[in-house]
Amino acid sequence: MFEDEARFGRISNPRCCWAPKGIRPAVPLQLVREYTYAYAAVSPLDGVLDSLILPDVDTDSMSLFLSVVSERHPDETVLMFMDQAGWHKAKALIIPANMRLLNLPPYSPELNPAEHLWEEIREKWFPNLVFKSITAVEDTLMEALATLECDLER
Repeated sequence: MFEDEARFGRISNPRCCWAPKGIRPAVPLQLVREYTYAYAAVSPLDGVLDSLILPDVDTDSMSLFLSVVSERHPDETVLMFMDQAGWHKAKALIIPANMRLLNLPPYSPELNPAEHLWEEIREKWFPNLVFKSITAVEDTLMEALATLECDLER
């Protein structure tokens, strides 16, 4: 499996959109600095996706995510590829017994298929939206991840 995290929040990121000829679309914008983080691990072999939404990216959150993935695959040995973020290499990181961690080379996001999840989610579920609360962001993110978890082909 390949693992990655992404930050989602209330700071909007205006994107291109279609509009009738001669009309300039109005795109809402907000600059509220509230964030939540999505953790995901995807298996390119069979399309299995495991995800979790957590408030932080740190060693404790990463340990929790690895534990959840381990519990979802109790009869398998999970080989987890990940980038070299500090919390991925921390000595306090708790690695489940049925899991082995391997680091991808530094500065090589193109080697991690999990990176494409974030592009898909931002394009399909977060385009030019303004959220009233961080809970609304989490609800949209949860819907996106649940949809992707059920779609093994994608």
